Amino acid sequence: MGRSVIKKPERVFARDEEWAALVEFATSPANELRLGIVSGRRRQGKTFLLQDLAEAVGGFHFVAVEATERDALRQYGIALAAHLEVGGQLTFANWDEAIGYTLDRCADRVVIIDEFPYLIRSSPSLPSILQREVDARGEGRGRGRLLLCGSAMSVMGGLLGGQAPLRGRASLELVVQPFDYRTAARFWNLGDPRLAVLVHAIVGGTPAYRKRFVDDDSPSSLEAFDDWVVRRVLSGRAPLLREARYLLSNESDVRDEALYHAVLGAIAAGNNRRGNIASYMERKSTDIAHPLAVLEDCRLIQRQDDALNKGKPHFRIVEPLITFYESVIRPSWTRLELGHAAETWRDSRSRFLSQVVGPHFESLCREFAMRAEASTFGGFAGEVSAGTVARSIEIDVVVLSPSYANEKRRLLSLGECKWGEVMDPGHLARLRDARDLIHMKGYDTRDTVLACYSGAGFDERLRQEARRDPRVLLVDLDRLYG
Repeated sequence: MGRSVIKKPERVFARDEEWAALVEFATSPANELRLGIVSGRRRQGKTFLLQDLAEAVGGFHFVAVEATERDALRQYGIALAAHLEVGGQLTFANWDEAIGYTLDRCADRVVIIDEFPYLIRSSPSLPSILQREVDARGEGRGRGRLLLCGSAMSVMGGLLGGQAPLRGRASLELVVQPFDYRTAARFWNLGDPRLAVLVHAIVGGTPAYRKRFVDDDSPSSLEAFDDWVVRRVLSGRAPLLREARYLLSNESDVRDEALYHAVLGAIAAGNNRRGNIASYMERKSTDIAHPLAVLEDCRLIQRQDDALNKGKPHFRIVEPLITFYESVIRPSWTRLELGHAAETWRDSRSRFLSQVVGPHFESLCREFAMRAEASTFGGFAGEVSAGTVARSIEIDVVVLSPSYANEKRRLLSLGECKWGEVMDPGHLARLRDARDLIHMKGYDTRDTVLACYSGAGFDERLRQEARRDPRVLLVDLDRLYG
């Protein structure tokens, strides 16, 4: 199985880098068994990619389900027999026997075990069995390629960490992420950037939500957005209505779902620091340390340091649908189950704009800054986050250069975001005050770009200042999606 170029199937939207990485792994000429790990939250299209890879290279693809060890082995034997065309069913006494037989018979093929965490749940020794096989099948023992895939992020993340049996043995570690906001807009066929922000604030960049959950039904215009939300998101018949609950319940490390929803609800309400979250829940900070850690391991929340105050992290929800659920759906669950979707949306729309769209717009602006060309801020970003100056001035977008030893760190940009407010020179003055305070903390602020990000536009006075000063940057929705 020599290295070759295998064209990505036309039905796969985007995912060029992911496909290239999988093909490179599958066709590597190395004459030994190689292990790869593929992970990502549910609905990102991992199985879709792996099915196409298996078809392209003639590999074996097995998708596990929740089952006892004996039942899982039976299902595995049936699938492997069909792939090898040996007729009937292969019977294995244990996974030791099943894995050894598979790798012997598929010594020059790709073997994909999908939803691997389901197998570990009933067979905890399976990673150790795989470790032994990877170690034993070294140089000259065939060009087999073994891919393990799963959606339980805490489990998949632990496969290669700490003292795990498979640590240091993977040649590929691929995380299939949601589409970025620009790719998502193309995927949903949304040409209006304002509409694209509103849709992304609900469904994010998860591909399956368009295909399987709303049946390719995208809102055709801003005027059609409200009806789309009622029909496709809040209706009692809409799969998206309950999806956020399933995202949480699918994680094996989550025990007390009510507690975890309370933590997520506190963050969705704007409490993004540990102490604020605990106060909102009327609990001690120590009570929520474990739930925060589990949610972070599951990749449902992300912890980020305050860009200007290290050691004072803030938390944000990674999946937009969870924020929408905690802010709009969960408080009105009974009404929605009774069929009052239109009335609920009418009463919740202002909360959606303030608690969901506003913070989400800020996260899109930070993503814009992180991906910006070097010419935008006079250098590539090393770190992008929110930050606090002098305890009272909160900055939405702080862009810092990479950190180098014995060099003063450059403050590339400070940015303020306003979704529904026309920005004026007052916003710029606030950024200038913050820049001067940050300069006193030892940062290089000589070329700092002051950026105003707005979903509503800029008044003429601010536009004039931007024309006069090249270090003033105005980012409207067209540029955000440019």
